[in-house]
Amino acid sequence: MAKKPSLGRQKIKIAKIEIKNHLQVTFSKRRSGLFKKASELCTLCGVEIGIIVFSPAGKVFSFGHPNVESIVKRFLTRNPPPNSTTLQLIQAHRSASLGELNLQLTHLLDELESAQRKGTTLDLMKEANQSQFWWESPIDKLGLHELEKLRDSMQELKTNAIEQATKVMEDAGNHYSSLFPTTTNNNMMNETTNFDIYEHKHAPHIMMPPSSAIASRLQNFGYGQLMF
Repeated sequence: MAKKPSLGRQKIKIAKIEIKNHLQVTFSKRRSGLFKKASELCTLCGVEIGIIVFSPAGKVFSFGHPNVESIVKRFLTRNPPPNSTTLQLIQAHRSASLGELNLQLTHLLDELESAQRKGTTLDLMKEANQSQFWWESPIDKLGLHELEKLRDSMQELKTNAIEQATKVMEDAGNHYSSLFPTTTNNNMMNETTNFDIYEHKHAPHIMMPPSSAIASRLQNFGYGQLMF
């Protein structure tokens, strides 16, 4: 049978997300990524950047280098940067400090992402370990799938117990028959065995219940409180 060809990596369609919860999660992730890229651009190229973002809920988030206020003011007034030597030195020192801070921020964001990935992995491992012992949980804590599996297992155990008990009773009957010569009367439906021991003296009758009776007596064997 020919193997179905893989479609490979699919391109994500760029369209507005309609589900509100997914929209908020995507916004948070993309906003962090946007600010991280802006910080890297400031560190690598020494540029000045101002970013203002409004969330779907109306909250404002901003990122600026050297700061948002100065970038917005320059943009609105179209004022060129001052040429004073002293101010340039101050600005250079500030830019160097901010560049170092941006670099530290980038490293911290990387560590945060790594910690989040490790946390997700640990959560998956924890769920996997818990799923191996789900039957130890209280009945009211189990889901529909676990309850169905538990019911099937209990039903199988019940069937095996009935079969084993029937076999033991039949083996016991065969054992008694091999020890004592027996003759059966005409009432075979009652499965009553008469044992004739020495000179046709009759010993007390041993009543061996039929297999159907054994099964009926074991219908609630260990499962009196369960419904199948």
